Amino acid sequence: MDALITQATSGDERRRGAAVAVLPVGSFEQHGDHLPLITDTAIACLIARRIADDHGLFLLPPVTISCSHEHAPMAGTVSISAATLYAVVNDIWRSLEASGVPGLIIVNGHGGNYVLSNVVQEINVSGPRVALFPGHEDRAKARADAALESSSAEDMHGGEFEVSLLLHGAPHLVREGVEGDDHSAPKRPHLLTLGMAGYTTNGIIGQPSLASATKGKAILDSFSRSVEAHLALIDRPAAEGR
Repeated sequence: MDALITQATSGDERRRGAAVAVLPVGSFEQHGDHLPLITDTAIACLIARRIADDHGLFLLPPVTISCSHEHAPMAGTVSISAATLYAVVNDIWRSLEASGVPGLIIVNGHGGNYVLSNVVQEINVSGPRVALFPGHEDRAKARADAALESSSAEDMHGGEFEVSLLLHGAPHLVREGVEGDDHSAPKRPHLLTLGMAGYTTNGIIGQPSLASATKGKAILDSFSRSVEAHLALIDRPAAEGR
């Protein structure tokens, strides 16, 4: 993870003078027997570092534990409450704003962090300052650009999308045997009630056997392009205040 977390100094950020920061938000939850508990954090960091490097943004360290309650029965999963995650992210933005960095891209690596949408909605009442990335359209575009073979419904957790990103950016995190973990559960009508254990026994919903590093690179390339629309919205008012 060292290569995925910022090692910039105060002087580095002073010289960069970015008006927009990037906050990766991951999780600490089961991803089957062949992917690490930090999978979502690693993925959020990969995306955040790529867009920060490409667009000259202030990269923050990740939030590593979030709302993974649907994975609670499975070994290794640790969560915080939605209220705590809301407070942490809101506090981070307020600290950034006070230090002269009013814009924030929140890179969410875990689908269960629903409360992040509320944080963003509320902050933006007074004007566009924060974006939650990637959005549904961004993900759909990335899946198409990378020619992923599984659908978004099929590829929910630990499948083609996530494993491809890891194979490209952090292959050492993918253990041998992941290609045998495919599990199909495209319909999950009671996920919030039953949790992941109601739909998978091995912790995976998706087809990691379809993953490749080439697809992972194409996903990141696509995200780097699609984030530009978000930046155009939140960086404009920031630039007007400089």
